[in-house]
Amino acid sequence: MGVNVSVVAVDAGNSKTDVALIGADGTVLSTARGGGFQPPYVGVEAALDVLAGALDEALAALPGTVDSVGHVSACLANADLPVEEAELAEALEARGWGTSVQVRNDTFAILRAGVDEPRGVAVVCGAGINCVGMVPDGRTARFPAIGRISGDWGGGAGLAEEALWFAARAEDGRGEPTELARVLPGHFGLDSMYALIEALHRGTIPLTRRHELTPVLFAAAVAGDPVAGALVERLAQEVVAMASVALTRLGLLEEEAPVLLGGSVLAARHPQLNDRIAELLAVRAPKAVVRVVSEPPVLGAALLGLDVTGAAPEVHRRLRAQYA
Repeated sequence: MGVNVSVVAVDAGNSKTDVALIGADGTVLSTARGGGFQPPYVGVEAALDVLAGALDEALAALPGTVDSVGHVSACLANADLPVEEAELAEALEARGWGTSVQVRNDTFAILRAGVDEPRGVAVVCGAGINCVGMVPDGRTARFPAIGRISGDWGGGAGLAEEALWFAARAEDGRGEPTELARVLPGHFGLDSMYALIEALHRGTIPLTRRHELTPVLFAAAVAGDPVAGALVERLAQEVVAMASVALTRLGLLEEEAPVLLGGSVLAARHPQLNDRIAELLAVRAPKAVVRVVSEPPVLGAALLGLDVTGAAPEVHRRLRAQYA
């Protein structure tokens, strides 16, 4: 007997891709994991080949031959602008993986995974920072979220750069004293910022390792360093600013609405950061309900797919229960 796949759910980040094949009743038929989705670096077609490998693996794991594949719900990193979502959707349609395709930025998957209906706001702070919101009538709120040129500040990479900037200036006398000048190089076994600057510049320490400094920054803030504390405070303010604007755009500011926190920085639940976000948001949006998302983003991609297919509430509940 053949297998009918109702939704192909794809959550593709920079470092990994998760695929889940969902039946019409909400059953997870099979899953697979592949590599990262990075069209800016390898090109769209090569990036889609990575998704294809994960999809082929998921299809091969099905208990029988495939009779039909319905909607493809793809939440993709690097789909930062609506025009990019449209271009990627067209490229996916050309692959013929399903009868219909919808592409969204991967932040929407995190939001949808954390809510029982498509209503609320999510702020994600990992390597970068982003915020999206949605309501059941299809309206969304979003930011370009492509770095400083789109007004962004924060994220793990941004925090590390800020910490290095203050630490370098503290050591050479241009800036105020901070323990960051000691603990940042100390993390790599070095005795000075000069040595760390040289190591990063010459590649002895790869620039990609800068993300390791974000927890060091938070530890310095907890220990009472004022410069580190000010950076954590600014990040809290940025998160609240994005969430408040998204809530306002969707008409949710005066309603009880979920504000979900995701990404490695926020999911780490640093009390000095997350508690401060809750405090600030209580002033800007008193009815907002704040929590950290623990559900996997591929669940959100699958739920978004079921939204499109018009699946009944019990189908949504059955799917969610399998990821509990």
